[in-house]
Amino acid sequence: MPPLSRFGLLLAAVRSAIFAVLFYGMTVVLVLAAVVALPGGWRSVAWVAERWSRIHRLLIRWVLGQKIVIEGTLPAEPLFIVAKHESMFETLDALCLFYRPVIAAKRELIDIPVWGAIAGAYGLIAVDREGGASTLRTIRAKARAAFALGRPVLLYPEGTRVEHGASPPLKAGFAGLYAVLGCPVIPLAINSGRLSPRHGFLKRPGTITYRFGEPIPAGLPRAEAEARVHAAINVLNRRDEIA
Repeated sequence: MPPLSRFGLLLAAVRSAIFAVLFYGMTVVLVLAAVVALPGGWRSVAWVAERWSRIHRLLIRWVLGQKIVIEGTLPAEPLFIVAKHESMFETLDALCLFYRPVIAAKRELIDIPVWGAIAGAYGLIAVDREGGASTLRTIRAKARAAFALGRPVLLYPEGTRVEHGASPPLKAGFAGLYAVLGCPVIPLAINSGRLSPRHGFLKRPGTITYRFGEPIPAGLPRAEAEARVHAAINVLNRRDEIA
């Protein structure tokens, strides 16, 4: 991407500061609201989470000047979605993009005070890398329950946020879920790290693209499934893209 001018850099810094104040202030309020909603079950928590995501989307559009473009076909039915992970952006915006997605993530996240209780109530699927057959049965049951409610299962197979342009190998969690769920995979490429890098306060204006790849059928050999997913989620990795 072309470098920002001095004025553009200053404007981006001011916008980023305003965004931080509004977003984190709003987050504190909504986390408290989610705690209050816990006794109401996952639907009450999901309602609060959706408000969080929608306010975040309004802020990135009207404060940061970031637009969203969707390429490819957004799946109509609940499926197993595997996405690139470059920024906090997609973690929050997923709740706008999909209907109450169930996130598959490492078990350690459930142990975070307060947040873990909220995530667990919402429906986070904890993937225990050391888990055995009983853990896999639990994951399968939770995923099928999610599908029955019309909720997709969403996994970030790189395990953590990566720099834009980086394409690390997939973590083992993808192969485990792919085998257990036995359903098609929808790969999703995202280039959010161009505008909102994982380790940076400054957020640039521009366009963030979602690109849905062709469905990858169930039952493929592990190496083939991983190779197809890896290629599909990294198709937006060009560092020279223009906003």
